[in-house]
Amino acid sequence: MGTEPRIRVSAILSWGGRILLCRHEKNGRAYWLLPGGGVNSGEGLVRALHRELAEEVGLDDEIPVEGPVAIVDSIAPVRSFAAKHVVHIIFSGDLEGRSLETVTSRDAAVRGHRLFDVGELDEIVLHPPIQRFLGRWRPGDPVVYLGPLWAP
Repeated sequence: MGTEPRIRVSAILSWGGRILLCRHEKNGRAYWLLPGGGVNSGEGLVRALHRELAEEVGLDDEIPVEGPVAIVDSIAPVRSFAAKHVVHIIFSGDLEGRSLETVTSRDAAVRGHRLFDVGELDEIVLHPPIQRFLGRWRPGDPVVYLGPLWAP
């Protein structure tokens, strides 16, 4: 058997009808993620999310979040180099009325931030690949299990 699944919390942060994503690089390849990160042992999901939003986006005030709004299994294919299983628990939050000029990261893995219109999401590498969900999701929708997704 491989390692235990890792739990990752993240948030769909909307501002002006657009979604904030964080740019990461690994092995010379760039990809985008919803802001968030791993949950530490004994740490609550919302507490972990606020900690990660402070680290990745510089949001030190604990913005109100709703959810979870979606859950995703991201499982590496059997043929991959390393066994990896991440359970993504996705919340939502509204950044309206905030200045995003001060968005800065204290996380060395984050290489920048950008607001995306939903129509732009098909043009980027998003992990996990949940573009279709983000295109139809609306605040107040029930929790959705998006099923197992395998990384490309």
